[in-house]
Amino acid sequence: MQVSVTEAKGQLTELVRRAEAGEEIILTRHGHAAVRLEPIRTVPDRRTRRAVLDAVRQSAAAKPSVGPEAARSQDFLYGEDGLPT
Repeated sequence: MQVSVTEAKGQLTELVRRAEAGEEIILTRHGHAAVRLEPIRTVPDRRTRRAVLDAVRQSAAAKPSVGPEAARSQDFLYGEDGLPT
């Protein structure tokens, strides 16, 4: 959505709400794009980042589970005659 700076003055609160909701808001000056309104991406705090890193480390240290053999993983795509089903 493009809005002139003059028009935006009267509806700034609504434009900010729309930008926070994900809509692209471009403010124009003399018919040319001048500014884009977009929400600030919040950075997680130190404790949250630490918790995520600890969870990733635990997951990486865990012994992997045994799954199907890679050589036979696509067998369900083919019938007894060897043709695709």
